[in-house]
Amino acid sequence: MQKSAIKNGNIIREEDALVPVTLREVQSNFSVYEALRVVNRHVVHLDDHIKRLESSASQIGLVLPPVPWQEWIDRLIEKDNLEDATMRILVYGGSECMIFITWQPLITYPDSYYSEGVAVTTYFGERYLPTCKTSNLLLSYLALNDARSKGAFEALLVDRHNQVLEGTRSNFYALMGNTMFTAPDNEVLSGVTRISVLRAAKELGIDVVMRAVKLDEMCNATSLFISSTSMAAMPVCRLDGKSVPCDFQTVLKIRDLVRKWEVE
Repeated sequence: MQKSAIKNGNIIREEDALVPVTLREVQSNFSVYEALRVVNRHVVHLDDHIKRLESSASQIGLVLPPVPWQEWIDRLIEKDNLEDATMRILVYGGSECMIFITWQPLITYPDSYYSEGVAVTTYFGERYLPTCKTSNLLLSYLALNDARSKGAFEALLVDRHNQVLEGTRSNFYALMGNTMFTAPDNEVLSGVTRISVLRAAKELGIDVVMRAVKLDEMCNATSLFISSTSMAAMPVCRLDGKSVPCDFQTVLKIRDLVRKWEVE
């Protein structure tokens, strides 16, 4: 199948979605992006994703032009007859913005990831401008490669104060009894799904504390889990090669609420 893409509002072939390597903004990764879920031809939480895209752009001084996002996305859905997909908006700054929308098959995970949990590792490093979703992903790339070399699914980033902040592509949470700990919004990328996770926790009567846990506190957790647009809420069963407890029932209740709200 010949896949299509959007460039500045125009339908193009995906293979033509290219950027000039000599452009300073490309060499410096002066860009922001968002990943979207398309379910039954409907984009999930589009307004929230665009708000975060605009916030990320504003924080680095990237001026976004007015864009009819829904119209452009609908045009791509229609052109390639998409039912379910993962879409990516990528915006490069410069004298004129280059705006791309591309897609791939909807990212899904085996049921076992939710029924048995996934393994994660820890990696010391702090993202630059952590509240911005920019294409400066070298730290995440290195940390995730390190995790995969150890047979793990995700890496959790640990800062100079030994605080466990977030994953390379996910937000992170630690349950201690009926209290859920997660880093404050000014220390991590506050994901669109994270907002739903926090809402779900409150609906389930779980107290939420916006504070990152430290490495030496992880042993006190009754459950660890991660979240993202593609994952919803995913339980963790191993940390740095060691088994950790997990309240699967609670984590999966959170996951189910997150998915339910996507289609309402």
